[in-house]
Amino acid sequence: MSDLTIAQRTLGAEVAVRSAPYYPRKAKTITPRSIAVLVFLSICAIFFCVPLYVVIVTSFKSMDQIREGAIFALPTIWTLEAWDHAWNSACSGTSCNGLKVGFWNSVQILFPSLLLSIAISMVTGYALALWNVRWAGAFLFILFICAFVPFQIIMFPLISMTAQLKVYGSIWGVAIIHAVLAMPVLTLIFRNYYKDIPQEIMSAAVMDSGSFWKIFVEIILPMSGNILIVVLILQITSIWNDYLIGVTFGGLGGQPMTVNLANLITISTGTTRYNDNMAAALQTAIPPLVIYFFVGKLFVQGITAGAIKG
Repeated sequence: MSDLTIAQRTLGAEVAVRSAPYYPRKAKTITPRSIAVLVFLSICAIFFCVPLYVVIVTSFKSMDQIREGAIFALPTIWTLEAWDHAWNSACSGTSCNGLKVGFWNSVQILFPSLLLSIAISMVTGYALALWNVRWAGAFLFILFICAFVPFQIIMFPLISMTAQLKVYGSIWGVAIIHAVLAMPVLTLIFRNYYKDIPQEIMSAAVMDSGSFWKIFVEIILPMSGNILIVVLILQITSIWNDYLIGVTFGGLGGQPMTVNLANLITISTGTTRYNDNMAAALQTAIPPLVIYFFVGKLFVQGITAGAIKG
């Protein structure tokens, strides 16, 4: 190819680029609407952050500085005395062993509750979504109704059932109740998620002599990463922050951390130690916050990937 031809093609390309229409990007301007949105969001942020700020700074203050009444002032001397007292020696009823007892109770409640609720709900959701079950419509309707039944209505039958099973007043009793109450919602979530799996995949698996459990383990489980992250975070937050189930079914030895926190704050003798109460509240809230900060990005990915599609 000659130099003249190369020059002509280069010139033609430059002319084509110059002749192409140019649409300049519109400069961003601050409108009254954007200002109003920013002001509203700022007010909302302040509304939620100011109480949290007061709780945090109060937990690091001594009682002498708290008595001064300057709730927004930073501690003159930062101390972890309240955190140590709340964790190791705060009184919950007649027991003065701190929140650490309730923390380990909550951990022991959390893991069997997650295992039971997620395992059963995954299998039922998989069966209802991908297998021709004759009574699937009626079962889904019952699940939908059960998802909105208040806990207080079925509290006494559940107490009777757990008493007959010899688990009332224990950690396993609380875990079983959490699993039972979570099943309707989790089954619907898993069912809606698995409904989006192409039917061709299931047909091919059945033709390859795949059994119910073989298809579930080899095909369904590897495709359930997004939904599992979503359900795990929802369940961890719900179970850890629960109070009513723990105080009703936990008895004296299986009460979770939230029950110990309520006893510590509502039952006091002498002077109320606000720094201990604030430190105890933060210690109870930190575990689910830490989990969410570590896997929050995966939670958003699971939602956007179709984890809760109707």
